[in-house]
Amino acid sequence: MQPHATPGMVHARFTLNPQTSNALRSRVPEFGFGGFGEATYYRTYSRLKPDGTQEHWADTVIRVINGVMSVRQHHYRVSHLGWDETYWQAYAAKLAEAMFAMKWLPPGRGLWAMGTEYVYERGGAALNNCGAVDTSELALAADWAMDMLMCGVGVGFNTAWKGENVKRPEKSRPVSFIIPDSREGWVASVRLLIESYTKGGAWFAFDYSHIRPEGSPIHGFGGTASGPAPLMELHERITSYLDAYCGGLCDATRCTADIFNAIGACVVAGNVRRSAEIALGSVDDESFLDLKDYGKYPERGEIGWMSNNTVVLEKTEDFAKLPLIAQRILNNGEPGIMNLINIQKFGRYGKEAEDKAWLANPCAEIPLESFELCNLAEVFPSRCEDEADFYTVLEYATFYASTVALLPTHRPETNAIVVRNRRIGVSLSGVADMLDELGATELTRRLRRGYKIVRAVNRDLAAAAGVPASIRVTTIKPSGTISQLAGVSSGMHFPTFQYAIRRMRVGNGSEICRVLKEAGVPNEPDSYSANTTVFEFPIDQGKTRKATSVSAWEQFAFLAMLQREWSDNMVSCTVYFDPKTEGHQVEHMLAQFAPVIKSVSLLPHSETGAYAQMPYEGISREAYEARVAAMPRIDWERFAGSDGIETKFCSNDSCTI
Repeated sequence: MQPHATPGMVHARFTLNPQTSNALRSRVPEFGFGGFGEATYYRTYSRLKPDGTQEHWADTVIRVINGVMSVRQHHYRVSHLGWDETYWQAYAAKLAEAMFAMKWLPPGRGLWAMGTEYVYERGGAALNNCGAVDTSELALAADWAMDMLMCGVGVGFNTAWKGENVKRPEKSRPVSFIIPDSREGWVASVRLLIESYTKGGAWFAFDYSHIRPEGSPIHGFGGTASGPAPLMELHERITSYLDAYCGGLCDATRCTADIFNAIGACVVAGNVRRSAEIALGSVDDESFLDLKDYGKYPERGEIGWMSNNTVVLEKTEDFAKLPLIAQRILNNGEPGIMNLINIQKFGRYGKEAEDKAWLANPCAEIPLESFELCNLAEVFPSRCEDEADFYTVLEYATFYASTVALLPTHRPETNAIVVRNRRIGVSLSGVADMLDELGATELTRRLRRGYKIVRAVNRDLAAAAGVPASIRVTTIKPSGTISQLAGVSSGMHFPTFQYAIRRMRVGNGSEICRVLKEAGVPNEPDSYSANTTVFEFPIDQGKTRKATSVSAWEQFAFLAMLQREWSDNMVSCTVYFDPKTEGHQVEHMLAQFAPVIKSVSLLPHSETGAYAQMPYEGISREAYEARVAAMPRIDWERFAGSDGIETKFCSNDSCTI
């Protein structure tokens, strides 16, 4: 094998030795939340193997470990560093064993894409959770954002575009552009359309005839094609937004948000997994603050849901606007808050460490520069055997994330920042479980020691690879399906219920739907979506206190502690409050905690939001036990022909907002 230094390519192929692989395949995995965790795995992350058979958990673990070791091996070889196969085989075996036991896991992106030919051929974009872009140059920002969203990256954007030198293009003599049937083709069409307004370019008549029809398989990235309809609708929307701006019917802030929300909606409709965005704006920008006022802008209801909206506190004077922010939160739960002063001054709060970031990812756990990406890994302390095992597993998660940061993407502007920052995020889930089990004093001690271990391991790995250590290394992400696999509470959040019905929506034509129906899992037609079935699983979320029993003040204090002791990036947190007993205290909470944290969102507890077929529905212990007794056994050997699938909806659901 001859290594090559081609950016975005991996030419090494590490293979776990047969003894390790066979040992993993002989074991039975222990998924969390009874059958729900296992069903979530097969629905979302189990892929087809090269021989056409279906992955089971050991196969997925082997693929991921072979992938991450191949990335590091490739880097060592192209950098002319030594590679000790015996040492790395032994290390990979321990890494795989801990992953199999779900003591640590890559993020959903990594669990699905790592070790695939797609990543080996096209680079690391699909392995990253987080990205952000400054919109000052609108066409370039839209190009980058749509590209990354179509790779599965959540994207943050600001409203920095000033709308200067924009005019309607001459549409009487259009130039034909045949859109290639590829991600690159879709992205190019959007950039050309925007540039026809912002750079005085030609007006394009788009030819969609080469785009494969709806339902066709997407080779490489997986899934099925949507056909050209979502892209056609996106072109129509962008045209209408820019025409409205040129006609003085909207300002630059709203035009920017409309374009980026419409891009996100297109990516979701385009069947390219999930899509998530965050819009960042000024507390002084009334247009930004009103973006989700659908009484004022009813037409935004079609796209406004695509992003969480957050105000950036850039200077001390901005904190005087906290009463205004509090009132808006009471009205509709937004905006969130991002404290840029703390982001740029501190790592963990109180530990000064400069950061040039001024943007954030959709769930606000990672601060970012424009065009920057960050990859994450997750540790589940409750799955670890003891305290010492927890620290060892932190090392493994750090190894995974630090290794992904070695892999270039297909975007040179992104690579230029990643090679400088190497930003990663080692996260913890089930932190509320730890708090209730260990107490705040012991949890604080373990977090402090754990942070030192992550920082030291990252520093040693960077030195061995001949690259700078990561500028930031820890976070608390909200977690979504990954924590469901392990069966722990997500991120730092307290569970909504102890006993609950957990519902899963799947398309009627999917393989997972067939297997679950044949097994006899309780189900009914989806009340909101045609050709979709809703399956019900009983889950027990343990003895950790329910979210409704934890005051908003304690949640804020918990957030501040995690920002001080663990996360040198940010902590993704939605503080839930009782609007009747705590609503009048929201401004007081913000005034006390906003100066010492980096980000937060708030949301009122509400019974009025209850609706049929909710994802979670609380039930009694007796009802839970009855449902468990009646649950059938699912024969996963009958599951075949699936390459993984995510929900079609925005992954902001995993931000708990």
